[in-house]
Amino acid sequence: MFTLSHLTSLLPWAPPAAMFVTALALMLARPTPQGLWRLFQATSMLALALAVLSLCLARGARPWPGVLQVSVIGLVLAVLVQGLGAVIGAFSARYLQGEGGQRQYAVALAAVLTAVHLLLLADHWLVLIAAWAAVGLALEHLLCFYPERPFARLAAYKKRIADRLADLLLGVAALLAWSATGSGSLSALWQHLAAHGMSAGLQVSALCVVLAVILRTALLPVHGWLIQVMEAPTPVSALLHAGVVNLGGFVLIRFAPLLQQAIPARSVLLLMAVATVLLAGMVMLTRISIKVRLAWSTVAQMGFMLLECAAGLYTFAALHLIGHSLYKAHAFLSASSVVRETRLQALHDKAQPSAASVIVAPLASSAVVLALQTLHAHTGWPWWWSVVLGLAWAPLLWLPQTSTVSTAMRLRSWLLGLTGAAGLTVAAMLLHLLPLGLDDFAQPLFGMATLAGMLALYGCVALLLVRPQAMTAWRRRSYAGFYLDEAYTRLALQLWPARWAPQARRAPHRATPSTLASDTQG
Repeated sequence: MFTLSHLTSLLPWAPPAAMFVTALALMLARPTPQGLWRLFQATSMLALALAVLSLCLARGARPWPGVLQVSVIGLVLAVLVQGLGAVIGAFSARYLQGEGGQRQYAVALAAVLTAVHLLLLADHWLVLIAAWAAVGLALEHLLCFYPERPFARLAAYKKRIADRLADLLLGVAALLAWSATGSGSLSALWQHLAAHGMSAGLQVSALCVVLAVILRTALLPVHGWLIQVMEAPTPVSALLHAGVVNLGGFVLIRFAPLLQQAIPARSVLLLMAVATVLLAGMVMLTRISIKVRLAWSTVAQMGFMLLECAAGLYTFAALHLIGHSLYKAHAFLSASSVVRETRLQALHDKAQPSAASVIVAPLASSAVVLALQTLHAHTGWPWWWSVVLGLAWAPLLWLPQTSTVSTAMRLRSWLLGLTGAAGLTVAAMLLHLLPLGLDDFAQPLFGMATLAGMLALYGCVALLLVRPQAMTAWRRRSYAGFYLDEAYTRLALQLWPARWAPQARRAPHRATPSTLASDTQG
């Protein structure tokens, strides 16, 4: 007899099934452009409604024990991803009007959403590896929507190299964990860790997972493809930066029981994340192109998200993932408006902050955060994270160095900045109380390393703003991305020297890999 429990067990299957049927229908049928987008919008809204229903009713469901598992954070992200997919689909229908290949585009978009839903439900190594690989394969068709653009093809090829290496590393991690536990189920792995702890094989497995996430999340030095996918349509950039690239953070949150005991793997993750935040944050400040600046911002944000995972603050990593997805989707889909606003702002001279305010601001904002943490004993994060938040809120307290601003205006701006820092801290406290079903495993040593990295970033940003002439050489290297992508680009061109550009677009003379590598930076 079919009961309510059977229905709730089937609900988590519904969103990926709806998007899979959409992809299949668009592949077999030949609708008009208007018809295919009406179909896509109808089914994506249906999948969104089913995802919301799953979040409300299916939190304790077991759709396929040992293979698929429901988690609160997975259900929340399913609603987020499907909502973004529906918005991006509506935007794409207008953006691609008159373009060829819209049916293939819609099929690939539906396939990406299907694979992401399965990844969010994965409780088995094979499902995890297959779903993540399917995300990359479907996304490649979107990145090469304009196949005549050589740099779009090069970026997709560089991403393919990173994806296949990540698949190999995940395969090795799965074999080691499977041999240690006797099962491919992730839930069985968590039970084994709770009963027997870590072994040498599981330490290596955790390291492979971390390296795979680094490759998939575009951390330095394999970040170049994420910068160069600006050749793809704007809604594809929104999908990539707001959804797909964030999956690495979810996988680390999912593997928290393994990372908790894998100190070497967490150390590697911390080192790579700190380096990415520091260097990508500097590069972002030197770029002029709006979309390129947004891309470098994503690299820095991914580093910061993985830094939170390395420090054991998985709740903050989940909140960061959600907030970053919403912000980047809006930023890319409204990129034209941002360009107009930036041009208008360029007409006005922007006063640089004074050196005194840059020095005092982090002290004052950190004091505000620590004071609120003291007043509320259940903040859920350690003191060093309060200082990191204080560094993040510090720019609110920067004051211009111009002498035309009166003392009363400076005081008003300072009080507004303090109020803003307090409001953001209270918002962080309230969001941290959301029932996402996550446990934090903060480590003081990793926390101090995180704080040191953020202090270094703040110091570099302050020097760039207050003493730009003293940072000329550093600024020049920052603009060039510290030349970190050249080696990866040369490797890609050596592996794929002849087919990266369409025949019709090739110059009469054959370009060498070295010249192509230099052109990539242009």
